[in-house]
Amino acid sequence: MSITVVLQQMVIIFLLIGTGIVLYRRGMISDASSKQISGLIINVTNPALLICSALDDGPKASLQELGTALIVYAAVYVILIAAGLLLPYLLGIPKTLQYAYQMLTIFGNVSFIGIPLASAVLGSGSLIFVSIFNLLFNLLVYTLGISLLQSAASRQAKESAALSDGQTSVSTGQASEGIGSSANQFSSGRLQKLVNAGTISAALTIVFYLGNFHVPVIISSTLNYAGRATTLLSMLVLGVSVAQMAPKDIFSNPKLYIFTLIRQILVPIGCVLLMRMFIDNRLILNTMLLMAAVPAANMPLMLAKQMDMDTEAISQGIILTTILSLATVPAACLFLVQ
Repeated sequence: MSITVVLQQMVIIFLLIGTGIVLYRRGMISDASSKQISGLIINVTNPALLICSALDDGPKASLQELGTALIVYAAVYVILIAAGLLLPYLLGIPKTLQYAYQMLTIFGNVSFIGIPLASAVLGSGSLIFVSIFNLLFNLLVYTLGISLLQSAASRQAKESAALSDGQTSVSTGQASEGIGSSANQFSSGRLQKLVNAGTISAALTIVFYLGNFHVPVIISSTLNYAGRATTLLSMLVLGVSVAQMAPKDIFSNPKLYIFTLIRQILVPIGCVLLMRMFIDNRLILNTMLLMAAVPAANMPLMLAKQMDMDTEAISQGIILTTILSLATVPAACLFLVQ
């Protein structure tokens, strides 16, 4: 593995984040427009990026390999969910911030960083397995992820109401309604949680890949152009969040350093050592290692912004895990299966 490949990818990400910082400080992007861009990414560009992965021509993995990868990667997400529940308690994270660490644990940047990283390190043959990881990511982020954020939003609303205890009951109700109404826009029932842009695009990706369908060039090109915008737009949103935070708020949390060490080195290594006991497909295992080692994803941040939640803890985690990934990803990749 070439460490240069990883470093180059991270430098690109940092340059795009820096662009968002500059645009925000010059008044060219506001906090309100950042939320609108988040909605555009969630509902348009990210689904387009996912569907594009199924339309590329190239060698196809066998159904048995795809089934094996699906089972293995689903097991990895079970491990990540368990780690997301355990790590906040081990690190003594306040209850009001545990949701942020859960999101940072479960949802890695398997798309914007994972796709180009896997392509450069493992080759284009790994991208179908990266797509499976992305499918599971989307299914979970639009169901479990939204549920976690909604629970946290309700707690924040109650705290807001408690802080306004000395004010009129109307003010208290408004404080509670602000976050609660934004959170509830994502679900008016369990069925509606599953019917959204993320899960629909995930299902279409599976159908297109297994059916080996070919769509008109005008459609595939449109999806490709839309999908390409995802990385830039998501990094601009993250840059706005960075611009709103003081450097000491990003780098002054020692628990977050310990969290990053465990989440981005020990957990990926543990996953690959465990799964090697059951399968011997090197490409499936190495893709799993890379996807488990990438820094925290931006999607939880964008969903939280859509719900008008306090995003400081999630932004801090995304920024620091991305910066530290310059060291953690190469360290984890020392355990790539040869």
